[in-house]
Amino acid sequence: MHPYIFYIMTNTQLIGRFAPSPSGRMHLGNVYAALMSWLYARKQGGRWIIRIEDLDAMRCPRKFAEEIIDDLHWLGLDSDGEILYQSERADIYLEAFNRLREQDLVYDCFCSRADLRASSAPHSSDGTPIYPGTCRKMSPEQHAAMLKIRRPSQRVSVPDEESFFVDGNYGPQRCNLLKDCGDFVVRRADGVFAYQLAVTVDDALSGVTEVVRGCDLLPSAHLQIFLYKKLGYNVPRFRHLPLLTAPDGRRLSKRDDDANMGYLRSIYTPQQVLGQIMHAAGFCGAGEELTLEDCLAIENSHPQYN
Repeated sequence: MHPYIFYIMTNTQLIGRFAPSPSGRMHLGNVYAALMSWLYARKQGGRWIIRIEDLDAMRCPRKFAEEIIDDLHWLGLDSDGEILYQSERADIYLEAFNRLREQDLVYDCFCSRADLRASSAPHSSDGTPIYPGTCRKMSPEQHAAMLKIRRPSQRVSVPDEESFFVDGNYGPQRCNLLKDCGDFVVRRADGVFAYQLAVTVDDALSGVTEVVRGCDLLPSAHLQIFLYKKLGYNVPRFRHLPLLTAPDGRRLSKRDDDANMGYLRSIYTPQQVLGQIMHAAGFCGAGEELTLEDCLAIENSHPQYN
């Protein structure tokens, strides 16, 4: 038995996590996801950990990660264990990647994003092209010829079968892995391991039992569940949250200065920011100043997350 699997199977404590990508300063929506995951873990008497998803070192310099950790500390949201950095875990992802290759699930893909955009491939509900399996059908001769032209990424092939799970907030979720998701990248052409593989491995090996995050990541749960099963990991429970939006209805962005943590810290106290988030999430009235203990008491009495 894989040593990490034994740890997961024997660990019964609830463990939640917050896994930001340090591509800029956090905004109020990021903090909302962090707070909700912290509250859910604390309500169940569990642990809460922080992981920095800095796979792309060019987009995610360490200074942004340090700002995120400092912003969370300012709010009182500190990790219960060592903070993980994905940029330091390539050897761990390689082991999982090789286990997928041993199952003949991985193949080389020479298609670029531009190729996919230019193709007539169907699109998922979020507008992402569904990979049509072009390179999976490639002959050995075609593969050898393409290797001379372009460095490939690696995709995992998915079966033509249904994926099902029950989301803690949105209820039953179904999709056909092949038709609705398609084969997906697990390692980029530059050698960097892709999000779907890294997040699955990290959550599993950290013993995470509860994944609380924004609903924009809901479709990816099907791909991650597929990987959990193929790698022999226990599947966590998922709870996806509605996204916070700006007053004009647009989705919050790290480019929005009025929702940026740097700006918010310059004019508000931690208690005021927590009050804003709890109000935006429908837990309390406007203008309240709340401690984390206040937030936990409110959340415990609220049916939304029970």
